[in-house]
Amino acid sequence: LIATASCAGTNTSDVAADDGGALAEAVEGLVAGETTTTESTTTTAPARPPANTLTMEKLKRITGDISPKSVVASGNGEVTAQNMMYRHTVTAYDSDGNLIATIPDTVTLSDWGFDHEGEFQGAPVEAAFVPDGSAVYVSNYSMYGPGFSEGSDKCSPSDGTPPSFLYRISSEDWQVDQVVAAGAVPKYVAVTPDGSKVLATNWCTYDMTIADTDTGEVLATVDIGRYPRGLVVSPDSRTAYVAIMGGSEIAVVDLESAAVTSSIGVGQGPRHLVISPDGQYLYTTLNAEGRVAKFDLGTGEVVS
Repeated sequence: LIATASCAGTNTSDVAADDGGALAEAVEGLVAGETTTTESTTTTAPARPPANTLTMEKLKRITGDISPKSVVASGNGEVTAQNMMYRHTVTAYDSDGNLIATIPDTVTLSDWGFDHEGEFQGAPVEAAFVPDGSAVYVSNYSMYGPGFSEGSDKCSPSDGTPPSFLYRISSEDWQVDQVVAAGAVPKYVAVTPDGSKVLATNWCTYDMTIADTDTGEVLATVDIGRYPRGLVVSPDSRTAYVAIMGGSEIAVVDLESAAVTSSIGVGQGPRHLVISPDGQYLYTTLNAEGRVAKFDLGTGEVVS
């Protein structure tokens, strides 16, 4: 069994072990900075300082005709900034911070099979790359043009706020190559780790869109609750977790049945979610409390 463990600022070392227990001990030793001896390899890694003493150094400040609401990285070196209705663009940068492309949010919806004639603008707010980084999905806060009106954070399903759309932008030519129907004021967007589905939380319709990444077809719309926002997917692509910012819970959605199966009580105003790479822990910001909650998905408890 071969594992690779790496620490910031150190070289990557291979650890060989003949069983899972030995491997776990070896990796723990690397993190702690200990010398670890296995059947075939001896490796020493420098100890890292405590997290509360680590600092980040600003390498570059990116400016230009931008007004970014969010930035997201592809994993391959590219970064996009979503510039909302203030610029009506998405801007893409390379790993050195150099501008690669400026992508307008203008589309002809009828070209994508929607019954809206003419050109329309969006308002790029959040984004998520597909697993291999070949494309990025962008949510549009609202659409601009005949039949549409600007969205608002103060809304409900009964307000009649028009639905919006997601764009998929290719990272090869930086052109929109797919348009997906969403609900009203889509906020956060996520792609399942297996790349098969794109999800979006719709702020004003209190629901979540599930769409097929191959076809752009909406597979299901799931009722979530008042003001769904943060969104993550389990490593096995089976479960989505959605922060219900208007309450105190996280909705648990089975993606095969497209149904909320349970909820997790975490605290007031859960907003943004992050899941650990192994799928064990869920972290959420609590907007109304000014805290972060750490939830153990195995035990079902808030542990910190």
